Amino acid sequence: MTQSPAVRTPGRSGPVRIGERAARTLVAEFARINDPKAALLVGAAPGSAVLAAAIDALLPGDTLTLVPAEGTAAGTLREHVTAQGRWVADRVTVVDTLAEAEPAAVVVAGEALTGTADETRATIEGLAKYLADGAVLSVATAPGRTAGAAAELDRQGALYGVGVDLVLRNTPPVRVFRLRFTPADAAAAGSLAPAYRPSSVPLTRSMHIDSNGVAAAGISLGLAALARLARPKSKLWLLPALAAAPVAAFFRDPERDVPEDPSAVVAAADGQVLSVQRLHDERFGDGEFLRVAVFLSVLDVHVNRSPVAGKVVDYFVADGGFANAMKPQAEHNVAAYTVLDTAHGTVVVAQRTGLIARRIVQRAPIGSLLARGERFGLIRFGSRTDVYLPADAADPLVGPGDKVVGGATVIARWR
Repeated sequence: MTQSPAVRTPGRSGPVRIGERAARTLVAEFARINDPKAALLVGAAPGSAVLAAAIDALLPGDTLTLVPAEGTAAGTLREHVTAQGRWVADRVTVVDTLAEAEPAAVVVAGEALTGTADETRATIEGLAKYLADGAVLSVATAPGRTAGAAAELDRQGALYGVGVDLVLRNTPPVRVFRLRFTPADAAAAGSLAPAYRPSSVPLTRSMHIDSNGVAAAGISLGLAALARLARPKSKLWLLPALAAAPVAAFFRDPERDVPEDPSAVVAAADGQVLSVQRLHDERFGDGEFLRVAVFLSVLDVHVNRSPVAGKVVDYFVADGGFANAMKPQAEHNVAAYTVLDTAHGTVVVAQRTGLIARRIVQRAPIGSLLARGERFGLIRFGSRTDVYLPADAADPLVGPGDKVVGGATVIARWR
């Protein structure tokens, strides 16, 4: 039976392998939803890493519909599903064509898009018809294989993107886009687990290094190699070589046990509480806010986490100086503000620069949903992170001088 055009990638320059890490990134949106949900995988084939990842993400109450990849018979795919056992077979349905599928909370394109811009646009439009309200379309492309698909997905991502990840540990490297064409309900964030992100490179099961750290360490080692070549008799190359390890360690990203209590508000970063105060800020509304300010020394973990579950509704950067983050003047430092809509009102996380910190990374686009404790960015070197909570809805549980751990320490509780 003829396959839907949505699963074909005409004009491709060669097959693009989707490995285990890229496959896990493609189905991350499906895997993080704890409530019962339906997913649609278009372009499934026996032995596919994407199919294996989707099946692995199944929870009780979930359903998964498969549309065979081009050249794969539906009967063969059904046999493969049946062989996985009754638990999987009861939750997975194979249809002959995309036209037989029902709308789903997550739609995944199981094959990387490598066609022209027009072909890619047509594929996305075809898949978007099967998205439920607020649902996410997850697609991948290999930037080095085609300019057309990559450019079109960049355009779509700028308009509708709620997340993008570059998976370098794939042959070839692929970029995974998550697109949402209709608004999601902020309350849906409460049922999410923190998203899987390949931007953290695992060292052990409990410790990762952010990709910024890998890049910084690589630059240090590159400078050491150049210095050794330029001046082989000099010991100058030891300086950047020895700096590589502490630079990478600065970007460490440990796993954290996020409290399950829905009334808990967790710290956005590691560090020491500078102040807990009530104030007004017209930029976020007319109400009074409870602000918890945390100072991060150069020895603290600098990966930032969302203190609550919510939807990113605004993001802006305020210009300013670079005063010591422990000083009152830091109020006027350069800062990036991520505004969240939550079930309890507006919550804001401010990433402030410091005397040394001059670089803020924020990875949560407007429209994305963040789970409590989910990584959303980082600040390079010493800095400060402020959490603004509706003052009439939250009670603080920490005070000045307290040490907090990002994603784990409960700094306040919803009333």
